[in-house]
Amino acid sequence: MDLEREVARHYTHGALADAIRRALIASGKDPDNLAPADLAPVDQFHIGGAEATAALFAQARPAAGSRWLDIGSGLGGPARHLAVAHGCTVVGIDLTEEYVAVATDLAARVGLADKVSFRAANAAALPFEDASFDGAALLHVGMNIPDKAALFAGARRVLRPGGTFAVYDIMRVGEGDLAYPVPWATDAAASFVETPASYRAALEGAGFAIAAERDRVGFALDFFRALRARMAQGGAGALGLHILMGETAAQKSANMVANIERGLIAPTEIIARAV
Repeated sequence: MDLEREVARHYTHGALADAIRRALIASGKDPDNLAPADLAPVDQFHIGGAEATAALFAQARPAAGSRWLDIGSGLGGPARHLAVAHGCTVVGIDLTEEYVAVATDLAARVGLADKVSFRAANAAALPFEDASFDGAALLHVGMNIPDKAALFAGARRVLRPGGTFAVYDIMRVGEGDLAYPVPWATDAAASFVETPASYRAALEGAGFAIAAERDRVGFALDFFRALRARMAQGGAGALGLHILMGETAAQKSANMVANIERGLIAPTEIIARAV
């Protein structure tokens, strides 16, 4: 419970809905007349943003009309992508109650309240019946969860046989101490970065077969180079992930990039099937 409180505290902003509303207005958007794409700078809290989301689900190939679970759904960007791009219905769960409230509000603002819903729940204790989803997604969440075996066993339990589990996490690829803070943790006490081999073993132990795996470090470094170039030209826009990361946003981002460049961590996709 102490870890859960620490993780929720780390992500809680305190006035997130108002901060996003102000940033939307400053960006020339009408908060009461939004399209899902308008939210992309702030609702895709993972390396590569909306482009990474689209790439992950292109690999997963969700079927139109399928029911998906987004584990650690944040502000709901990936869930809304599944609904809009693939015709899925989606339930998102997140430990941070403020994220759940904001995700629910944003879904209503873009006209997707009938396709996506969100609730506060623990990723390691999913409150759903067995075999109740066709697919599940996990985007930059596992780094906060120490027991990957329990996490993946829960995902397997709620998936129907043949269901897809799409994982996009930051994974350990080299030895050495990570620089902190990073977007997912202030220090090592709440950071549980594991190797791709550990993920594969835990997934297979939970009853999944690995269908595909892809190291996205090159994509990540290209993404950050392009981001730095845009910031050099015009600075950070009003609407962005800096809102979520708070006053230490620059340090968190710089440390994460440095950790990737040092060969310690890499964003990695794994597509698994429930057997």
